Amino acid sequence: MNKDNNYDSIKLNNQVCFPLYACSKELIRQYTPYLKKLGLTYTQYIVMMVMWEDESVSSRKLAECLHLDYGTLTPVLKRLEAAGYITRQRDPLDERLLLLTLTEKGKSLKDEAVKIPERIAKNMGLTDEEFLTIYNLAYKALANMENCETLSDIEL
Repeated sequence: MNKDNNYDSIKLNNQVCFPLYACSKELIRQYTPYLKKLGLTYTQYIVMMVMWEDESVSSRKLAECLHLDYGTLTPVLKRLEAAGYITRQRDPLDERLLLLTLTEKGKSLKDEAVKIPERIAKNMGLTDEEFLTIYNLAYKALANMENCETLSDIEL
């Protein structure tokens, strides 16, 4: 048996994580010039997408929806509030919760942002069927990994 075959599992070209990582990085790079015109970072943009859909949401629901922790989310929300796109206030029924509400200025960004996904999809060069397949597989993998037990306890 060839000793090099023992290491096939750690070759870069045999990894599913690497093309997903590189694709994610490239997608965000492709979004950047469009988002710059709106004064948003990618993370701010995904927050705004949730806000455009719901207009009012708790920070807990937003964190769950975006798979972000509060340490990442809090500065993003503060910047969106400073820009006048959202308001943040404590829930009077549960002060542990922060309620986020879309402002009129935040709503107006929606009309400018609506063109972006089509431009990005065109750059991806996928058919509708390929796009749907990659979308479904990505969410399936994400759900499966989130439902897995923590792997840190496993010895190598």
